[in-house]
Amino acid sequence: MKKQFNRMRQLANQTVGRAEKTEVLSEDLLQVEKRLELVKQVSHSTHKKLTACLQGQQGVDVDKKSKKLPLATLAQCMVEGAAVLGDESLLGKMLKLCGDTQEKLAQELILFELTIERDVTEPLYELAEVEIPNIQKQRKHLAKLVLDMDSALLVCLWALKAL
Repeated sequence: MKKQFNRMRQLANQTVGRAEKTEVLSEDLLQVEKRLELVKQVSHSTHKKLTACLQGQQGVDVDKKSKKLPLATLAQCMVEGAAVLGDESLLGKMLKLCGDTQEKLAQELILFELTIERDVTEPLYELAEVEIPNIQKQRKHLAKLVLDMDSALLVCLWALKAL
């Protein structure tokens, strides 16, 4: 109980500015720490908006993406329509050609979205939801350790004065 009281008193003194507070971070690191929360907010919102722009489902394989993609279903509908009309009719040939083209476009879109997920959205998520919270957690731990060190130094000074 007494230790907690002394810690609270020391923390209050450091907050008010009456007690010495050990600074372990340089000015550059303090500025980086201030910008850390802004970086987290920006990367989180960018990740959210970017994933909303993607047409396919995230985190699934190519086959599942192609089944859910509107371009792929349109391509399949056109190819089926061409099969119904037959390859001899002009409309059937046009539907077959357009269906094949739509399928190629759908495959390119799927590959593009997979690349965006791998190279952009996953690193943004990792930064916003894993890395920055770890840095903040370590910073809080460092602040606690510095407070413990200052408390220990204060106790040592009191002990030396008592001698």
